[in-house]
Amino acid sequence: MSLDKIVKILLVFIPITVILELTQSNPVFIFIAAALAVIPLADLIGEATEELALYTGPKIGGLLNATLGNAAELIITIFALREGLVDLVRASITGSILGNLLLVLGLSLLLGGLKNGIQHFDRRTAGLNATMLILAVVALVIPSLFDVAIQQNLAAELGLSEGVAVIMIVLYGLSVFYAFTHASPKADHHADPVGAATPPAVRHEDEHKPKWSIPVASAVLVVATLAIVFMSEALVGAVEHVTVTLGLSEFFIGIIIVPLVGNVAEHLVAVQVALKNKMELSLAVSLGSSLQVALFVAPVLVFVSLLLGGQPLLLVFTNFELIALIAASLIAAFIALDGESNWLEGAMLLGVYVMLALAFYVVPAVEAAAASGAHP
Repeated sequence: MSLDKIVKILLVFIPITVILELTQSNPVFIFIAAALAVIPLADLIGEATEELALYTGPKIGGLLNATLGNAAELIITIFALREGLVDLVRASITGSILGNLLLVLGLSLLLGGLKNGIQHFDRRTAGLNATMLILAVVALVIPSLFDVAIQQNLAAELGLSEGVAVIMIVLYGLSVFYAFTHASPKADHHADPVGAATPPAVRHEDEHKPKWSIPVASAVLVVATLAIVFMSEALVGAVEHVTVTLGLSEFFIGIIIVPLVGNVAEHLVAVQVALKNKMELSLAVSLGSSLQVALFVAPVLVFVSLLLGGQPLLLVFTNFELIALIAASLIAAFIALDGESNWLEGAMLLGVYVMLALAFYVVPAVEAAAASGAHP
């Protein structure tokens, strides 16, 4: 049975979640069922977007992918903001970037290298992505570093986060524009070098004819999005009970669980493409998704928090998160710059991810730092 079919089977957890919600069952069961239901729904959003991209062409398709690539996680975090779970949202931003750079890229390099040996990709495109990635992390680090000097002034803190967020969105827009106007000569013709989290038709690189009509693809996109809205509300509503019952901190749920749930379908695409020895596309998924989270999702959430009228989201991260982000971006950049990869590099990335996940789980100081060091 293929991975795609296994993912589709998880759709059964949609009615299960609805039943558990209506019967007011144990919140832990609701949390697990809702999390599993989000996985195939996120996959359907990606599949519907790629189907539409086959009709609209690579440029409009790339824009659709760039906009909807992290739709599931964005919806979850919006509900978390509405519930005041700001620490969880900040942690999910960090977790998404770390997951793409260490877990997804690591699995892709490991499995692709074991099957195909040393894999090659365009150094120019990879170098540009690596530069953008380091810039994105720097943008996230700046508010955290300067917050020490202004942390007694909420207006100044919020102004700094808002200003940085605007610049990040502008840079993201420029990266998407550059991707549309400067295609890499060595890149696969389906892939955008920068900006699109999942390049158009990555799942369909061997079939150039769409299997859905435009109305069907649009309907799937709308229904899947609405279903994710409901599943996200159920998932976020059970977080507080889960933290008490299972002993998982809000910080750990945000940095490990939410990114995995929201992006697992996209993760599978990156690994499958690497197994087919198309490392160019695999890097576009992992690095591109990291860029999207850092330069688009994070700043958008800053303004969403203001619209919701609750606790504002500041781009102020803990020292633990900053160190992890800087380390992950530098490691990924070094791997991308030489234009080739092997399975050992993948194993090293996975090792770093597991060590970080273990630290975020077992060190009590992390939760305390997330509560006091990243505020308001």
